[in-house]
Amino acid sequence: MKLFTRAHQLPGRLAAGAVILNSGMGKVNADEAAAAGVHGMATTAYPFLGKLDPQQFTRLLSRAEIALGTALLLPVVPSLLAGAALTGFAGGLVGLYLRTPGLRREGSLRPTPQGIPLVKDIWLLAIGLGLVLEELADREADQY
Repeated sequence: MKLFTRAHQLPGRLAAGAVILNSGMGKVNADEAAAAGVHGMATTAYPFLGKLDPQQFTRLLSRAEIALGTALLLPVVPSLLAGAALTGFAGGLVGLYLRTPGLRREGSLRPTPQGIPLVKDIWLLAIGLGLVLEELADREADQY
């Protein structure tokens, strides 16, 4: 079995993968109230998601988190692919933080106490970008 992950990439992939997988597993059996809460927060930042039923949205989100978490945990998944998926997912979370009223201090990027749990998702974006940039730089270096 060939590994597509470098050893120094494993800590970030494992940390992000475990957190995201756990989040997805926690939503698998979300009841109606929990699904409505998750969906409500998402639609505040991304109104187009309002077209989805809250339980359907939460099931889809759960599956996406489980798939992404698993991809990050499996070293046979190429880091460029896992990093790109993580970057997209984390970008959505950071967008949620930036677009949801009450999570940031007025006129600032600094979080309010309510925003701290979401602003911490910036580390997921950093890990994803790090994986993607390293893989792209290595590909470019291999051309010369």
